[in-house]
Amino acid sequence: MIPLIIYVAIFVAAFFIVTKVVQKAVPADYTSLKTVTFGDESAVRPNRAAGVISILTIFLMWGIFTGSSLLPRFLHAPGPFEGTTTFTYTAQVEGRAPDDATVTVVVHPRDVETEAPGVEPGDGFAKNDSAAIAQWRTGLINVAGNDEISKGDGNTVIAINGQKIAPGQTVTVEGGAVTLSDKGTPNFEPERGWQMEPLYLPSPEAVWVRTGEILRDGFRNFTLLEHLGYSLFRVVVGFLLGAAVGIPLGYAMGLSDWFRGWFDPIVEFMRPVPPLALIPLVIIWAGIGEAGKIILLFLAALWIMAIAARSGVSGVKISKVHAAYSLGASKWQIMRYVIIPNSLPEIFTGARVAMGVCWGTVVAAELVAAEQGAGMMIMTASKFQNTDIVIMGIILIGVIGFGIDMLMRWAERLLVPWKGKG
Repeated sequence: MIPLIIYVAIFVAAFFIVTKVVQKAVPADYTSLKTVTFGDESAVRPNRAAGVISILTIFLMWGIFTGSSLLPRFLHAPGPFEGTTTFTYTAQVEGRAPDDATVTVVVHPRDVETEAPGVEPGDGFAKNDSAAIAQWRTGLINVAGNDEISKGDGNTVIAINGQKIAPGQTVTVEGGAVTLSDKGTPNFEPERGWQMEPLYLPSPEAVWVRTGEILRDGFRNFTLLEHLGYSLFRVVVGFLLGAAVGIPLGYAMGLSDWFRGWFDPIVEFMRPVPPLALIPLVIIWAGIGEAGKIILLFLAALWIMAIAARSGVSGVKISKVHAAYSLGASKWQIMRYVIIPNSLPEIFTGARVAMGVCWGTVVAAELVAAEQGAGMMIMTASKFQNTDIVIMGIILIGVIGFGIDMLMRWAERLLVPWKGKG
């Protein structure tokens, strides 16, 4: 909840600073203004400042809640407790006066081996105790086992720092909290702070260091570029096969009522089926080799491309067709000069969507008996809780996917310059 509040606050502050202060100070280019902008897609363009600030905000939030060394310490969110703390427990034995003893707890980083400090036992039947507990972890402290009188002889913890406690209850102490277990044993939980545990979210510099290591040493007998190359190859081949079949199928459905009636139920039935649900069937049909992965990505792109082509054909204005007929155009000329050019914008949009789905499916496609690929790297790293490798793989897949999308947008501007111009 706190990260969301901070993110929203940065968004609101950046919006007002950029749009109300910075842009107001820049002289307006009145010749480029349009009379109508609301609802006009061509009048809305991404604000580059907003895009840059958005990306920087994500990395800033990442650094804030991981204690990144790239940020000054005053920007760090409160971290987990580290150091030495103590709390006093009160033990009671029937027929004897309650006795107090002190427990010294050393809270240390997870990757630093630390032993419990030595302490003087003190007087009375309750003896001082100590423990070493890693950050973000909890530890049961069997104080009765250290006392002169055991739990089996009636030794019971009745208070922590003078505050009465019963099994299941919790008392806040310096550096953490003590909860009495159902069997009456104190369980110390250090303060977690607001920062994420590295096991779940490592810092940006940790991911960067691991990326350099894998670039240098590779991962599972393959270099990082080879892993990404295999994934890119599978995605491109699967997408191209899906487009090669889906686009003609979509044209046929858009131009023929028979083809539309025949294939429409199949396409509409398969469209909402997630590609991941097809993995068992693909394994049965094609095995666990390379062909199965390509087939899965082919099926992920096929239905999207078919629907995009069908929508593109159906969206051609009939007035343009009538105009071509009136000028004596043949059916092939209408197809070549009217239907195909006017359907290309929809096809390019479908291609971008299909490529994104293929990239999202490649992780699952490489889950089955793959020896290389970004998806295989991510899944293998997750089994060994190498979160930095997982995040590295996700970032690289996102960057490559974004690059492909930008490339397809550039190709669309180059090949379909008439988009949005009627």
